[in-house]
Amino acid sequence: MTLTAPETSTTEAGDARRTLDAAVGFLRSIQHERGWWQGDLETNVTMDAEDLLMREFLGIRTARETEEAARWIRSQQREDGTWATFAGGPGDLSTTIEAWVALRLAGDDPAEPHLRAAEKFCVADGGIERSRVFTRIWLALFGLWSWDDLPNMPPELIFLPKWFPLNVYDWSCWARQTVVPLTIVATLRPARPLPFGVDELRSGAAPEAFDAPWTWAGAFERLDVGLHAYAKRPIAPLRRLAMRRGAEWILARQEADGGWGGIQPPWVYSLIALHLLGYPLDHPAMKAGIEGFERFLVRRETPDGTIRMLEACQSPVWDTCLAVTALLDAGVPADDPDVVRAATWMLDEEIQGVRGDWAVRRPDLPVGGWAFEFDNDGYPDTDDTAEVVLALRRVAHPDPGRLRAAVDRGLAWTVGMQSSDGGWGAFDADNTRELVTKLPFCDFGAVIDPPSADVTAHVVEMLAHEGLADGEACRRGVRWLLDHQESDGSWFGRWGTNHVYGTGGVVPALVAAGIPASDPAVRRAVAWLERYQNADGGWGEDIRSYSDPSWIGRGESTASQTAWGLLALVAAGQARSEAARRAVAFLASTQLPDGSWEEEMYTGTGFPGAFYIRYRLYRMTFPVSALGRWCEEVGA
Repeated sequence: MTLTAPETSTTEAGDARRTLDAAVGFLRSIQHERGWWQGDLETNVTMDAEDLLMREFLGIRTARETEEAARWIRSQQREDGTWATFAGGPGDLSTTIEAWVALRLAGDDPAEPHLRAAEKFCVADGGIERSRVFTRIWLALFGLWSWDDLPNMPPELIFLPKWFPLNVYDWSCWARQTVVPLTIVATLRPARPLPFGVDELRSGAAPEAFDAPWTWAGAFERLDVGLHAYAKRPIAPLRRLAMRRGAEWILARQEADGGWGGIQPPWVYSLIALHLLGYPLDHPAMKAGIEGFERFLVRRETPDGTIRMLEACQSPVWDTCLAVTALLDAGVPADDPDVVRAATWMLDEEIQGVRGDWAVRRPDLPVGGWAFEFDNDGYPDTDDTAEVVLALRRVAHPDPGRLRAAVDRGLAWTVGMQSSDGGWGAFDADNTRELVTKLPFCDFGAVIDPPSADVTAHVVEMLAHEGLADGEACRRGVRWLLDHQESDGSWFGRWGTNHVYGTGGVVPALVAAGIPASDPAVRRAVAWLERYQNADGGWGEDIRSYSDPSWIGRGESTASQTAWGLLALVAAGQARSEAARRAVAFLASTQLPDGSWEEEMYTGTGFPGAFYIRYRLYRMTFPVSALGRWCEEVGA
């Protein structure tokens, strides 16, 4: 006997439509006059602490900047005295150490209760001795940790050919842009004293023992001893050439906005490296780099005064393509002025004429694609490109020829970036050599960029909607997705949290590519979503699922994660199911009077296990898309 889902009631349909219309109105109201959308991108206070430390190192820190940043850092401290890497997460040792140092720089007395509480946590959790490498590098810059007790990264790495293990192109794009300047900094070993010390944060823990010598980790630990010895007596001409080549490499990758890679880590270390090499603050590269941070600052007025938050990166292209798709999913006409304005802006953002690092592995591939940020022409990514194409192809633009040409270039570039196993990474093809992950230096999260389910799904969906589902690239992508389904029926989400994100992206892609909704892979995914739906009708997955499997599929319901689950159900032909209707009811009942949703939890991912993001527009774009597709499916 076949059971059919009950028909959607008039009340349910009306509530969903009113919710959708209000959300569309809010989304329209926050579009920039030039066409883009951009939500604040929140991470954790290490961005703000390191910004103050960088300015102190360069000698440009001001009282106003310090006061405003310190006010923000204090506001993010939790009751237990710690700082976390995501909302609701546990206290993080390295983040708490850096926040403590930044507040000392701002003049806070270590005897004050908030710093004493932080000190107590740090010592109990292992102290500076157990903090991550990057935290100890920042301390070493000010003579608060010995360079001798940090992993050595010789600048001669820049000479390794691309086929040789551990060459800079074996690292992910965000890691290589950080490592190259750090090899210069670590070679010059600066130590500029601060008017305070950090002995309060030391636990006295002994150095950790080496791993067994027959393991990669153990072998590299022993190699590091040799590299430290070489650093004391290097081949002088070779070292000078390496330093010069490193500086040239850095300068060649500075973007139009003055930054590097559009993200904070390579930006700050590149400025410090150039400064140590003798580039004055008024040098064009230094001047542009320092001034460029101004665009990444978010200032807000609070009852305690102005706070100043530094965004680790910005997401206007990503936010805009998702917003356009959302409006079109909601039934906004393809020639709507807001949609056309956004499409024109995206066309202007297409990367042309710049061959970035991706060309090292794909030297014959024509230029194309889109990046995440306003100015990041050296690093387009397949994820943004896929989503931009999915949005643009639906727009009735007044210059259809220009739009079609851009879409075709984006398609060609993305197909050319397919990795040899059939999947897609974000920024590079075949960036899968895991040897670099074994280096003592690499304790800060993802340092390679292998294919992931979410990125591969977005590309497959793009290819399918462009009529290329039967092409070899799409078929190989589908095969990769089917092969990487988890045993529980979900997919791991590399760039969003986590299995809800992966599953919410893969199911629509597989269905678009011709996999029937009755296929066992789709049915298992639907069953997984139904199993982990919360009692309130939403979905939520805590970021701790990246390191603790007991959190997979579990967490406080959020608007964005509920939308991901709903998108998968609608694609799988389950729009009228009880699970889908409960998800719609959750979104309707939690919408705010202005048409938006609040979302305090972080649902974006930078580096799994280490760095997380709260995209302020995820709470809007994904619910609008999900409600729009649901309303269309049920005739609401």
